[in-house]
Amino acid sequence: MTHDMSIMRLILDASVLVQLVMLALVLASVASWAVILRKRRLLGEARRAADSFEKRFWSGGDLSSMYQGINRGGEPALGMAGIFESGFREFGRLNTQQGLGAGQVLEGARRAMRVAQLREIDRLEQSLGLLATVGSTSPYVGLFGTVWGIMNSFRALGSVQTATLAMVAPGIAEALIATAMGLFAAIPAVIAYNRYSEQVARLELRYDTFMDEFSSILQRNLRRPDAPSAGS
Repeated sequence: MTHDMSIMRLILDASVLVQLVMLALVLASVASWAVILRKRRLLGEARRAADSFEKRFWSGGDLSSMYQGINRGGEPALGMAGIFESGFREFGRLNTQQGLGAGQVLEGARRAMRVAQLREIDRLEQSLGLLATVGSTSPYVGLFGTVWGIMNSFRALGSVQTATLAMVAPGIAEALIATAMGLFAAIPAVIAYNRYSEQVARLELRYDTFMDEFSSILQRNLRRPDAPSAGS
């Protein structure tokens, strides 16, 4: 007696529980790939925006003009531009207030930049947890389907007098498909999570460096008669 050992036939002949496991793994894979593609675009845009802003910032232009140009866009600034906007606005507001020391003005600007940075990092890290979850749990979910399928195959042997490899091969094969699907869902998710986490960490380091450099510029402008003001 011959058996149809095609993958589709094995999936269709699998037990309901194994089929549910396979369906869950397919959905997890689709969800992780959606996050992978979206994050690739988002992080690419964030890197290009940081490159473009740093080029403009270090070109020697007027900071007030740059700030007003960012505000003119209508949309809230993101990335390094958003950090600059928050810090410069707070610096201009505090620098015109009486009774505040230079250290308080600078510290207030740094706090505003830090809040903007944290919001940006949170935006960049959003949905990375899904990749971590899929990457860490999918192999175990697939293994559960495999164990269940193999257990059913061996239970079926108890009702026959003579057991042959041909009798158990289809059941074992359909069970092993669950493991393969678990790995298929997990491997891209793990690779993408590690890669994107590194890219987010690199962007965070760039933001930290920019904040330190911008803080030094602001410190040189503290209490000067021609100090930049967010309202100018």
